[in-house]
Amino acid sequence: MIPTALPPEQLYLACNQDSFSFQTTDDLEALHDALGQERALDAIGFGIRMAHDGYNLYVLGPAGSGKHTTVSQVLEREAKGRPRPDDWCYVNNFDDPRKPRALRLPPGMGARLRRDMEHLVEELQTSIPALFESDDYRSRLQEIEEELNQRQEEAFKELQKEAEEVGVTLLKTPRGFAFAPVRDGEVISPDEFNKLPKDEQERIEKAVGGLQEKLQKILRQVPQWQRESRGKVKELNSRVTMYVVGSLLDEVRKTYADLPVVLEYLQAVQKDIIDNVDDFRPQEKNPMQMLGLPVGMEQGSSLRRYVVNVLVDHGTSEGRPVIHEDNPTYQNLVGQVEHLAQMGALVTDFTLIKPGALHRANQGYLIMDVRRLLIQPYAWEGLKRALVAGKINIESLGQILSLVSTVTLEPEPVPLDVKVVLLGDRMLYYLLHHYDPDFRQLFKVAADFEDDVDRRPDNNRVYTRMLATMIRRHQLLPFDRSGVARVMEHGARLAGDAKKLTAHLESLVDLLREADFQARQEERGVVGAVQVQAAIDAQVRRADRIRAKVYEAIHKGTVLIDTAGERPAQVNGLSVIQLGNFIFGQPSRITATARLGDGKVIDIEREVKLGGAIHSKGVLILSSLLANRYGGNQPLSFSASLVFEQSYGQVDGDSASVAEFCALISALIGVPVRQHLAVTGSVNQHGRVQPIGGVNEKIEGFFDVCAARGLTGDQGVVIPAANVRHLMLRRDVVEAAAAGRFHVWAVETVDEALELLTGRSAGEPDEAGHYPEDSLNGLAARRLAELTELRKKFSAAGKGEENNDE
Repeated sequence: MIPTALPPEQLYLACNQDSFSFQTTDDLEALHDALGQERALDAIGFGIRMAHDGYNLYVLGPAGSGKHTTVSQVLEREAKGRPRPDDWCYVNNFDDPRKPRALRLPPGMGARLRRDMEHLVEELQTSIPALFESDDYRSRLQEIEEELNQRQEEAFKELQKEAEEVGVTLLKTPRGFAFAPVRDGEVISPDEFNKLPKDEQERIEKAVGGLQEKLQKILRQVPQWQRESRGKVKELNSRVTMYVVGSLLDEVRKTYADLPVVLEYLQAVQKDIIDNVDDFRPQEKNPMQMLGLPVGMEQGSSLRRYVVNVLVDHGTSEGRPVIHEDNPTYQNLVGQVEHLAQMGALVTDFTLIKPGALHRANQGYLIMDVRRLLIQPYAWEGLKRALVAGKINIESLGQILSLVSTVTLEPEPVPLDVKVVLLGDRMLYYLLHHYDPDFRQLFKVAADFEDDVDRRPDNNRVYTRMLATMIRRHQLLPFDRSGVARVMEHGARLAGDAKKLTAHLESLVDLLREADFQARQEERGVVGAVQVQAAIDAQVRRADRIRAKVYEAIHKGTVLIDTAGERPAQVNGLSVIQLGNFIFGQPSRITATARLGDGKVIDIEREVKLGGAIHSKGVLILSSLLANRYGGNQPLSFSASLVFEQSYGQVDGDSASVAEFCALISALIGVPVRQHLAVTGSVNQHGRVQPIGGVNEKIEGFFDVCAARGLTGDQGVVIPAANVRHLMLRRDVVEAAAAGRFHVWAVETVDEALELLTGRSAGEPDEAGHYPEDSLNGLAARRLAELTELRKKFSAAGKGEENNDE
């Protein structure tokens, strides 16, 4: 029985705006939760509350599905009620400056410690010089100097006294000390000395030798006396400095009395200040100070070692941090040690340590796009290493790869406690899960976003609130009920299912913005269905240049497509072409030939390597259907070929297998096919028609070709019955169907498709499996039987010729 055309009501499921209780979207409450994403929201909630290691999240879904917005809202609500995380600071390690120390402080205390240390240094820069200029200090210093001088004078005076007793005097010359003989208090000359008796000369020389030894002993003692003196000066300086530093640091210690790590650091600061007190005493001004910069603030100043480098400050934070890292490079993730050029060399210190996203998100949440993360060199490995180790090591890539020899730092690692949320598509998730064992261990929670939601009354009401929320968020004009209804209808079209609504928020937001633009151009205060439709038409208009060229080629006869008459072995198939976000249908002529052969169906597209694997599979299924239906207990004795005429690109998919089957049967029995019909659908080995994709675009593509040539009332498209629920056709197609100028038929079997395309009965097999002789299947079976007999005759004749030759 030939199926009847679908009624217009089944071609488009309209949204009843009278069911809405609002006048405009201004009357609707905002929607704070994601519509239809209960599964994903449950997974996100589980992941962020699971405290064990490895339960980081990967949020799956196509770009534009609202993953980022939804995850951000959930995390911000969760973070707001949690306690603030700790501050992290880096301070100088006075024992080993190459390994700065990390301090963990309560929220806000990091910045306070920095201010206290800055104030301390400023106070010391004033107090210490003043103390060293005091009269008391100068008198004590003078006493130490006088003590040293007196000690040296007494030693030399004693030596001079001994020398005089033996007739010798101690002289101080430009070249040092020397002994010389004297007579009557006067130094005698060398000539006079040589005139002295021999025994007198020997006595004087012996005495000078003994005195020389004593002089050397004194000279050796002088450095020791000087060291002792310097030690006394240093001890004096320490006592004086301790007087100032101790009192100032005691005030600071009171603030951090319950923080042992700070007290330990302050103790180290105190010792270093005392050991290097001269750094606080007046020095010759350098060029930076002459420019008016505060002492100790310029790069290279020795006082910078007392600066507190606040890495992360949560003094003004509310709850836990939620960090969005849009550029997840290795340095932006784990931090870096910067360098400055000085005198042709690169130098650094702990104040040039910069935090990464992991530092800022520590004890909170870090959101990143997985594709951006993976394309950054070493960023993925750096993230995994930090998560596995549970700490953040700041190392430069040059240091890791041994590419540079610049002196750098080894900062103390910071313990890491963070929830990482990766946003990405499904393909990347499954690839990482399959090929990266670390990924399976670190990202155990997958939150999969739905592509669409059910179109039912309760969801419709929530959907309207979601649209109203987006309208307010983007400061658009309010939409009336007709505008909202048209947006929802288009949402069903985007979902590819009349009983679904798209969850792709970016597409909806784009439509709302463009409809708002149309309304403002018309100087309207409210957006209605007319403006929404105008926005949809404008979207199509901007993208349909290629489609227009394709239809123009068909209309001019360059691409051969018949929309009237009958032709044997020729069927109008339907395909879809996607260019970016724009999808359109294109009719394609499918032809077949049949002849005596060995039962092989040749797929010409496959033979020339233009057919994809799925298309080839469809042709093989088609061959199996022919053999199952008509072969019986004997092999088929025909060969056939199939081709997409004027197709010069890749062909894939199995949606043409129904059309190919009909073309083969027509070629086999010579029954013509109606050219005013087009057919789409996949077929299985038992002749059942299966659903395909892009059904709306395919129907509209054939409709546009027919409309350009003039609708006759006979034209239409044959689709699988399972695709009826997916129909959301354009308004002009529905109107033509309602007027009887265009038709859509739904079939469940290839026999129904054959009957529509040929106008003849396909025939049902009897109990013995035989078809009526005048039916399509009966004609096909009879023709195949004839070919089988003909093949047997050829085989027998061939064997006879072989015997005669023998």
